[in-house]
Amino acid sequence: MRKYISYYIRNFDYPLFFVFVFLCLFGLVMIYSSSIMVAIREGRPPDYYYQKQLTNLIIAFFAFIIGAFFPYKHYSNKKIMILMVTVTIILMFWIFFFGTGQVETGSQSWINIAGMSFQPSELAKLTIILYFAGAFYRKSLKTPMVDLQPNHIIYPIIVWILIIFFVGSETDIGAVLIISGIAVAVVAASGIRIRTFLKFFTVLAVFGGVVVGFLLLLKGDDILTPNRMGRIKAFLNPFEYEQGSGHQIIQGYIAIGSGGLEGVGLGQSIQKLGYLPEPQTDFIMAIIAEELGLLGVIIVLGALGFIVCRGIIISLQTKDSLARMIAAGIASWIAIQSFINLGGLSGLIPLTGVTLPFVSYGGSSILVLSFAMGILINVSMYVKLEKKKL
Repeated sequence: MRKYISYYIRNFDYPLFFVFVFLCLFGLVMIYSSSIMVAIREGRPPDYYYQKQLTNLIIAFFAFIIGAFFPYKHYSNKKIMILMVTVTIILMFWIFFFGTGQVETGSQSWINIAGMSFQPSELAKLTIILYFAGAFYRKSLKTPMVDLQPNHIIYPIIVWILIIFFVGSETDIGAVLIISGIAVAVVAASGIRIRTFLKFFTVLAVFGGVVVGFLLLLKGDDILTPNRMGRIKAFLNPFEYEQGSGHQIIQGYIAIGSGGLEGVGLGQSIQKLGYLPEPQTDFIMAIIAEELGLLGVIIVLGALGFIVCRGIIISLQTKDSLARMIAAGIASWIAIQSFINLGGLSGLIPLTGVTLPFVSYGGSSILVLSFAMGILINVSMYVKLEKKKL
């Protein structure tokens, strides 16, 4: 046991770990700063969201430890793969029939048990990465990766369709985009031929289109809500809808513009005083820009960029296809989610309500992302050992 722990200490990816911890703690500080007035307006203690996120981080740390010390090779075990998919699909069924959150967030994506909430779509993101990677890897043991065809991996396609259907039925458009992007990224990193990859992408696009069409027929009124259509209109011209759907975007612009280079000072934001709704979640970067200025934004983007680049480097350095797909999948997840969050904030794309990884308030997000970071560090340790054997 001592030898095992010593091996992990020697090969542990400390830069990746410390950047991950920095983002979590930085986010905790900004959640406290941005949520004080929100908590007071709700009749709660000023540090309510801070305390909740602190508890989330403590739980997430244990999830990180499990991910870091559980050998990633086991995710290709058939029983573990079936267990992951089964748990995810069961939670999705639960959401479909008993989910909550429609009124508050515009998407029915939460499970409430004994006063605790969990968002299964966050777990679905990681499930897609691990299941796709495991399925491709297991298939490559029998058929060379370059010879794989879409019909050889029908089960991952079916799992993806099921998850997209259930997440889409929650009307969580942001999660649908992230899960779809993750699936494409893992397939791209698998090592299959470009022609086969294009075929696979076409298959996903066709089935995805069918699922979207079916969902529009089944729950069109829930998906194309006035609020969601308002976001699209506000994306095109937020100032035309200043008193309605464009309000949040405009207040975000004001926060960003007010910060300048150095910001107005930590805790001194004006927009969090009721002008910007729920600033501790998907618009937390606006508060960072206002209080800490461009320098604060660069620090956060640099830290997120480091994690994404580190994941891509790990995937390029390893000769193990399973490690490559897992690392590429996790890196793409963080990159895509960050882009969707920041794109909505800056007006590049319509708002989707997607949180900023590691920084925004949210228990489900930080729990699953921390577990994923543990897995990435486990893969990184394997890559280091692989190099030593050369």
